[in-house]
Amino acid sequence: MSKSPFMASLQHELRRRGYAIKTEKSYLYWVRRFILFHHKQHPTELSDEDVKTFLSYLANAQQISPNTQKVALNALAFLYNQFLDQPLGKIAFSPSKKSPRIPIVLSKEEVARIFAYLGARDKLICGLMYGSGLRINECLRLRIKDLDFNHNAITVHNGKGGKSRTTLLPNQLAGELHTLCERAVDIQQSDNQKGIGPSMPYALDRKYPNAYRKTGWMFIFPSYNYCHHPVSNKLCRHHLHDSNVRKALNRAVQRAGVTHKHVTCHTFRHSFATQMLLAGYDIRTIQTLLGHTDLSTTQIYTHVIGQQFAGTTSPMDLL
Repeated sequence: MSKSPFMASLQHELRRRGYAIKTEKSYLYWVRRFILFHHKQHPTELSDEDVKTFLSYLANAQQISPNTQKVALNALAFLYNQFLDQPLGKIAFSPSKKSPRIPIVLSKEEVARIFAYLGARDKLICGLMYGSGLRINECLRLRIKDLDFNHNAITVHNGKGGKSRTTLLPNQLAGELHTLCERAVDIQQSDNQKGIGPSMPYALDRKYPNAYRKTGWMFIFPSYNYCHHPVSNKLCRHHLHDSNVRKALNRAVQRAGVTHKHVTCHTFRHSFATQMLLAGYDIRTIQTLLGHTDLSTTQIYTHVIGQQFAGTTSPMDLL
C-alpha cells in the first residue's frame, strides 16, 4: 500500500533524525490513526483540543495500556513539535498511571525443564537471554563481531533507547556459539557469491561498500530467506524474526508443564537479574549488565526475592 505524500515526508523526516525502524512504524501508525479519527482532516487544520480528544478516546473508549498511550502521545508530539513546527500547547492530558508489577521469574529447575523441550537453536537463544540478560531482539541482532570469547563478553549495540553496553558471555554457551559463527560465515560466503550480504545499519553500506563481505558483520542467527532492506531497499539477509523463538518457547513451556506462570522471552531476562541478586552480586553491577538508566528499575528485583524484608520473620513462624 503506497503512502500519501504527507506520510512519506513524515517517514523521511523520522529516518533523517535516526529513529529506529520500530519507532518509525509505530509513529506512522499513530499519526495515521489520528488523521482517520478526525475524518482525514490534515493535521495542520487540527488543534491541541483535537489531539486531546483523540488521546482521551484511546484511553477511555479503546482502553489501551498506559505504555501505548505514551507512544501515541509521543508520536503526535513529534508530528507537531518537530515535523510541522507547530508546537502543541499544554495539553491537559496525562496517560493512565501504570501500576508497578512484580516481574515473573523462573526457578533454576523450571528453566531446565523448559530448555529440555527446546531445539538446539532456540535453546541457545533462550540461554543467552537467561545467561546474559539480553532482550530477545538484542540477542537476535548479535553479529559475530559482538562476541569477545577471550574476555567472555558480549557487546550490545543500540539496545533499548539507543544505548550500548557490555554484558556476560556464558562459558557454557561458548562452544555452541563458536560453531554457530562458523555456520554463519559459510552462509555469508555463499550469499557473497551472489552479491548479497547481511543487512547493514544506517548508511554503512554506502560508506564501506564491501563491509557486507566482512565476517564480523554477519548475524549469528541469520534469517532463512532474503528480504529488502527497509531503508536502502537492497536485497539482503536479515536476522531471524523473533516470532520463531516465541512460538518455540510457547510449545516448550506447555510441554514442560510450567503453565502456572506467564512465561515469555522477557521472563528469562527477569530470571537472569533475580539469579544474579541471589548469587550476591550488587545491584549496581546488575544495573550495568541489564543496561538500565535508572537504578529504581533494577531495584524491582529485590521485591521478587523478598530482599526488602531481610531479617524479618513472619509471626506465624514464631509460634
